[in-house]
Amino acid sequence: MLSPRFSGVPSFMRLPVLTPAEAAGAIEIGLVGIPFDGATTNRPGARLGPRGVREASTGTRMLNPATGIAPYALAACADLGDVAVNPIDAAETCRRIEAFHAGLRAEGVVPLSIGGDHLVTYPVLRALGQGRPLGLIHIDAHSDTDDSQYEGTRLTHGTPFRRAVEDGVLDPHRSVQIGIRGSVDAADERDWACAQGIRIITMEEALVRGLPEIAAEARAIVGAGPTYLSFDIDALDPAYAPGTGTPEIGGFTSREALHLLRSMRGLDLVGADLVEVAPPLDPSGVTALAGGALAFEILCLLADAVAERRTR
Repeated sequence: MLSPRFSGVPSFMRLPVLTPAEAAGAIEIGLVGIPFDGATTNRPGARLGPRGVREASTGTRMLNPATGIAPYALAACADLGDVAVNPIDAAETCRRIEAFHAGLRAEGVVPLSIGGDHLVTYPVLRALGQGRPLGLIHIDAHSDTDDSQYEGTRLTHGTPFRRAVEDGVLDPHRSVQIGIRGSVDAADERDWACAQGIRIITMEEALVRGLPEIAAEARAIVGAGPTYLSFDIDALDPAYAPGTGTPEIGGFTSREALHLLRSMRGLDLVGADLVEVAPPLDPSGVTALAGGALAFEILCLLADAVAERRTR
């Protein structure tokens, strides 16, 4: 509050900008941009997601009045800049993302990564799940468990969770996907996920059962173990977030998304991301605004988890 929110260089939540080397030993949560959409199969633009969310997030403040969490009082946080992606090489970009996040894990820094298309979650899971497969809260319109797309391409934004399960960094029996809806390329996408033990809660089921009940089930599935949270902005209905690569009608309202995230308080979250915000597809800026607000909610969850682990 020393200067207006519209002044200065925009960073995530107006946090200080540090390099990973400067952050080592100094912070507990690092916000990371991953400006890559080279694995997008529909409308591009998510490479500009980190920039758009940074700008929109400057409107957030100190305290979450709904939960009472003041994240910056609970954990030292900083904007760690962007991963240096290769915009035309998905495999090389995955290697760079994994190395960046492995370095954060080695320093005990919990990442909140802002994409970028959803492929970026896969190398983050590889970095954080080595030696201890993670549970997963995945809020999305799509299961993202395709085997391949476009004649055998295995690294796309429709395949990250299948690759993570195959690599042993994601525990399918502690994984839940919420809000899944829309048409699919083939039944195998969901059939494979269910066969591995992933719990898929479709949008239709969420509508019938209600958010409190499905949130309680999700919490029971991941249990007390280390868990990752991944939020694709297309979980929201396009009325609330039109700026995304593969919009699907019939999604969550912004208010429902806030409630769902707040219901995950108390989980042992070791990392999270928010992906698929594509500012060029939404000149109004409302999608980036939703992304910034939801990123703040996720930051509150991470800060609460960091503070809880500190007391153990």
